[in-house]
Amino acid sequence: MPQKALFLDRDGVINHEVGYLHRAEDVRFVDGIFSLGRTAQSLGYALIVVTNQSGIARGLYTPADFEALMDWMSQQFAKQGITLTAVYHCPYHPTHGIGEYQRESEDRKPSPGMLLRAARDHNLDLMQSILIGDRCSDIAAANAAGLRHAFLLEGTEPNPCADAHALINTLAEAETWLKKGTTKEER
Repeated sequence: MPQKALFLDRDGVINHEVGYLHRAEDVRFVDGIFSLGRTAQSLGYALIVVTNQSGIARGLYTPADFEALMDWMSQQFAKQGITLTAVYHCPYHPTHGIGEYQRESEDRKPSPGMLLRAARDHNLDLMQSILIGDRCSDIAAANAAGLRHAFLLEGTEPNPCADAHALINTLAEAETWLKKGTTKEER
């Protein structure tokens, strides 16, 4: 039977944005991420990270650097009793990429490729799944994939996003919605 998922963007949602994060010593987790993860997991959600990583495309760090950091982050979640089901990333950028990394990709948000691949890989029910992001590209990917709901964590986007979503100020608001099954008015 298909499982529902909570898709999480990484930079700006799981950890504070620091610009091309690739070292564990620079990670500062966003308040409420572990509580949200525990709640989602207890409610039967698979936790899936979906993240654009143009720092790889730009040559600022390597795929191995990314994998090492995500292994470390997964261990931090595990210490909190939370399992990250999977991590998907897009290392390509159509204009700022270098060499093989300069190209379009169906995985690069706002395209829904990472979400669709996760659904195939993990037998996910996208119509019962949710995404939390901090960019309009996250919201667009969620809408394109047919997710039940998308939350935009305020503070990054200067202008409103066109696609359906609910605005939240904190991860605790999304956690409350998961517990109650209700949300602020969608915008």
